[in-house]
Amino acid sequence: MVAPKKGKNASAPSKPGRSLALILIAIVALTGGMFATGHTTPRLGIDLAGGTSITLRAVPEAGQESAINKTNMDTAVDIMERRVNGLGVSESEVQTQGDRNIIVNIPKGTNSEEARQQVGTTAKLYFRPVVATELSGANATGSPSPSATGNPSDKASDKATDKATDGQDKATDEDGASSTPSDSASASATGQGRAASDALKADPSPSAKTSDGASPSPSGSAAGDDAKLQQQYAALDCTKAADRAKAGDGSKPGDSMVACGQNSQGQWQKYVLGPASVDGTDIDKSEAVLNTQTGAGWTVTMKFTDKGGKKFADITGKLAKNQSPQNQFAIVLDNEVVSDPYVSQALTGGSAEISGNFDQDEAQGLANMLSYGALPLTFKEDSVTTVTAALGGEQLKAGLIAGAIGLALVVLYLLVYYRGLSFIAVTSLLVSAGLTYVIMSLLGPTIGFALNLPAVCGAIVAIGITADSFIVYFERVRDEIREGRTLRPAVERAWPRARRTILVSDFVSFLAAAVLFIVTVGKVQGFAFTLGLTTLLDVVVVFLFTKPLLTLMARRKFFASGHKWSGLDPKSLGAKPPLRRTRRQSRPAAGPVDPKEA
Repeated sequence: MVAPKKGKNASAPSKPGRSLALILIAIVALTGGMFATGHTTPRLGIDLAGGTSITLRAVPEAGQESAINKTNMDTAVDIMERRVNGLGVSESEVQTQGDRNIIVNIPKGTNSEEARQQVGTTAKLYFRPVVATELSGANATGSPSPSATGNPSDKASDKATDKATDGQDKATDEDGASSTPSDSASASATGQGRAASDALKADPSPSAKTSDGASPSPSGSAAGDDAKLQQQYAALDCTKAADRAKAGDGSKPGDSMVACGQNSQGQWQKYVLGPASVDGTDIDKSEAVLNTQTGAGWTVTMKFTDKGGKKFADITGKLAKNQSPQNQFAIVLDNEVVSDPYVSQALTGGSAEISGNFDQDEAQGLANMLSYGALPLTFKEDSVTTVTAALGGEQLKAGLIAGAIGLALVVLYLLVYYRGLSFIAVTSLLVSAGLTYVIMSLLGPTIGFALNLPAVCGAIVAIGITADSFIVYFERVRDEIREGRTLRPAVERAWPRARRTILVSDFVSFLAAAVLFIVTVGKVQGFAFTLGLTTLLDVVVVFLFTKPLLTLMARRKFFASGHKWSGLDPKSLGAKPPLRRTRRQSRPAAGPVDPKEA
């Protein structure tokens, strides 16, 4: 035998207690964090918990095929995600698939229908002046006159001014100047307070008549003499879904259009709207705010960009000179009017507030539309798939059964082949499984990780990867015993070689999982993420638990003596006789030769 190198001996005993204490502290800390946060189970994905999956396809406008690019798709994903999450659907998933598809997963138990409506509302947001409006369908009070009239501001009279009640609020700009609304529509918002500068009054139920009592007509420069537009307005019945879907089709931002919208009473109104004056990209930020100072209740604040603030000041200055409904502007999203506040003065401060009979949900929904309404692309809803909770539960049950069968087979193999060593292997598997469960439970609220069916498959595959690390180490220990070494030095000498093999194997598995996660989309990423996570945990468990535990067990008589049920019996392993270190015999010194021997 070659003498061992000086320095630390390969078979020198290690200190397993420190490693076991470290991993025990980590398990206790993670488990405590899991119970402290209240998230004691992993968050389930759509295919396991049930929910709705929406596939949206980007549709290029004529001559703008190049608009569908990675930058615009990523921007659309970000806007859609903020839209949905703004409704409180914090567990939603929005991600691209391919080069022009976006997948939106909305879990069951959230306001999925409202979220679907917001995601499906993919057209751009515009602010358009209201030319005419009235209740539609059975609620209509009369037929609109198709004829064009002069500038509505010319019809202002003392009679219209008298309709404004003394109890109405005043709109105040940043300089403190004020003006009283002089239109009949403002009376419907009487009593609504106003706290911020440059505020707007939301008209929850716009009047179906103009200020002089006449039926509204598509008058003014926006409508002009466009007979086609007048015919569309006269024929439009917003109580019919088919009519609402067609309203405004083909209209460009610079065109006048007809549109539909619902007031706070749930009644459908139809509108004639002028060309767009401001679009959604001009809004920098919008929030729902509970205004307690003036008693206005829930309001929606808007902050414009520098360019948008100038355009907004210009249009509100013009609208403020008109009478109802032509002192209103409509906030139009996907050709549908989502709000139609009126203006009493030019709003020049770069910000505005919409107040009205809003509750919190209505205010938040409007704020979301204003903040996230301007998508860079137009999308078409290709498919909507809904997975019931029952089906999701069945798939989860099937996945758990598959995992249990896989684990049982691995344990059975370990018991038959490794006997007593299987105790160490099974204990290590349980520690790895416990760490995986706790970390998945914590990753749900922290990074939005959702356990889907492919992720369960990744966890099942990880059972084999983890067991493979144990087998590599055990076989190295057996090789040392076959060489004639006793168990304790065999455990220490086998570790360096087994460690290198385990690290290389796990590195390859982790690299494959990382590449799969980066180049794929959708549910496949769940498989890759789980595979990568469990591979990292395999390294932690083998280094901090399996090896230290085997070192401790090697000091026990059952294993150290090579009991036939220990899995380390030298006879059954075909071990050589124990290695003994012997001294080399020195050669005799040269001297005179005995004559007799010669």
